[in-house]
Amino acid sequence: MQDWMLFLVQERLFNLMANNYFRFKEFTVYQGDCAMKVCTDACIQGAYTARYILENTLPSSEIMDIGTGTGLLSLMLAQQLPTATITAVELDGDAATQAAGNMALSPWSARICVITGDVKELPVTALYDFIITNPPFYEADLKSNDQLRNQAMHATTLNYASLLDVITSHLSPDGVFSILLPYHPFKDFTTKAADAGFHAQQILHVRQSVQHDYFRSVGIFKRGEGVSDIEEMAIRETGNIYTAAFTDLLKPYYLYL
Repeated sequence: MQDWMLFLVQERLFNLMANNYFRFKEFTVYQGDCAMKVCTDACIQGAYTARYILENTLPSSEIMDIGTGTGLLSLMLAQQLPTATITAVELDGDAATQAAGNMALSPWSARICVITGDVKELPVTALYDFIITNPPFYEADLKSNDQLRNQAMHATTLNYASLLDVITSHLSPDGVFSILLPYHPFKDFTTKAADAGFHAQQILHVRQSVQHDYFRSVGIFKRGEGVSDIEEMAIRETGNIYTAAFTDLLKPYYLYL
């Protein structure tokens, strides 16, 4: 089957499974009880972060996933980092239960645990080498009538300042964190992160296609000054097929790449 046909098959399968589950090469994410479903930008964050950790040989034996949702990011990191132990924290009880189920069905269940609760109230019993988070995006935007979706997408329970306080408390002195945000709010977060002593080490700006403007940014931060390495990537070419960069990044995970 030609490559473009495989891409179309993947998209059709994604649409069919969007409300129930999404199957990757090495694990499956069930998501019917989660307000936020598997999305392409979160997959990019997971893959980009795992690659960054491996390429820079960063310590990653203890990882925290803040706002794990379906458990997607924890599963992607577990697949690529065989010595990592991951603590996934989720406020919503139904989502936490589903994430725990997804992890129990994965090959890495012994290395991932889920904590249900507010990460702001989590006691600091250990410091983490790496923290990954796909947090609520919006601090001042209009909300919908769906309370759980608002909780997942809007900073109603965890604004940027509170998130940075949590990261400061739980991250080791030399630790690193990864965050995914919309492109424009990312600039505001970067300023607040600098005020808290964190500076971007590497940034990926993402476009929906080569014809679109940036819509998401993945940032890798650590304490102290650093020279930001800024990269960009489009998900699709003009002909609605995945770009070579996207294919290379997601190939370890997506079934039809």
